[in-house]
Amino acid sequence: MTFRTNITKRVRRRKLKSGEVVKQLRYVLNYREPISGDRRQEFYETLKAAEARRNDLTAKVMSDSYADERKAPTVGQAVDHWIADRVGKVKPNTLAGYKVVVEHIRGPYFDGSAKDKLAWKASGKLPKGCRLVAMLGEIKTSELTTARIRAWHRDLTTLSGQYTANRAKSHLISILALNEEDFRVRAPSMPRGLGRNRVKTKKVILSPAEIGKLVEAARNDPEHGLYYAFPFLAGTRPSEQLGLLWEDVDFDANVIRIRRIQERDGSLTNMTKTEAGTRDIPMSAVLRSLLLEWRLRCPRSGKALHRVFPGPGRLQPWPKVARIGGGGPLLYQNYRSRYWEPVFAKLGMPYVTPHSARHSFISTLQAEGIEVGLVAKLAGHANATVTLGHYTQAVRGGEAAVAALDRAYAVGR
Repeated sequence: MTFRTNITKRVRRRKLKSGEVVKQLRYVLNYREPISGDRRQEFYETLKAAEARRNDLTAKVMSDSYADERKAPTVGQAVDHWIADRVGKVKPNTLAGYKVVVEHIRGPYFDGSAKDKLAWKASGKLPKGCRLVAMLGEIKTSELTTARIRAWHRDLTTLSGQYTANRAKSHLISILALNEEDFRVRAPSMPRGLGRNRVKTKKVILSPAEIGKLVEAARNDPEHGLYYAFPFLAGTRPSEQLGLLWEDVDFDANVIRIRRIQERDGSLTNMTKTEAGTRDIPMSAVLRSLLLEWRLRCPRSGKALHRVFPGPGRLQPWPKVARIGGGGPLLYQNYRSRYWEPVFAKLGMPYVTPHSARHSFISTLQAEGIEVGLVAKLAGHANATVTLGHYTQAVRGGEAAVAALDRAYAVGR
């Protein structure tokens, strides 16, 4: 790309109130906008400042990262652009959560009680003893610096806690990345070491030996076994498990296709929690066997197979033993009380939540030496690095990854 600049001198004459005429020497940087072709002039008091600006512009143009700084969006506008891009890509509940978090980026932050905040929103008048703290919303993205981000994160940590600050920083990274892609405004480097002093409580997860005991119990429990073994073998979120349909279980390709979730009221949403949540999970030998056996017994919706994990209905008494009303949605609280909690009491094992099974799935794969990009893809994580998280060849070897689960849990020996 050819980018020409020149620096000229200009003498400006000003007449003071006293009648005296003074001369002011200024240096003028002349160039044309690389994108629009419009002529630009910038004025500087010293030749050194004009040359520094010229060198900076030239470096940006040569690195293909130049953007017309007059048209660069503010951080607040970049937030709006990112939220609009998320619509239709994540489920409504997740989007609503995003909108809450990004307000800590946009600002201003209301420093006061919840009651005072409601009064402020209703009247527009700031209650006594409260204040509004500026965040990043009014800053142009072209002027945002690493130092400013560090100061914002420090202030937000003081005001709202480290968890909120770190979560907002994670969203800010995505917002600035999309801004760079769509508006050619290079994102500043993120400050190092933010939030490292936070002590995180480790989640309780079962050991591979304990999970192996649980999976073995599932193989001998045809009515309930798949319900509690599945998340350990597939790494799904509870909403993904309960929303799974038989049409998503592809025995020919030997994969489970995660395409939807079940909401709290039992309805299905044809969208996963995040974009990365839409994925294919290879079936291990044990999981495939459990699914094939369960397909023969699974309650139908009418006469057809529909949900993989339906509500059981009620058992009609003798002489005509059959289930009535089965095949419908199984609510999460019923899933926990009917299928999940009893098995831990029965086996005398420490209790963990259904979501902990997902952590066990991820931890076990990593312990078995499966590369992190593949683990992130199988788990539906969106926060892996871009290269690993979107490296399509990483799906190859998925069968080996889930086979590692069977080895780790020593199932079928």
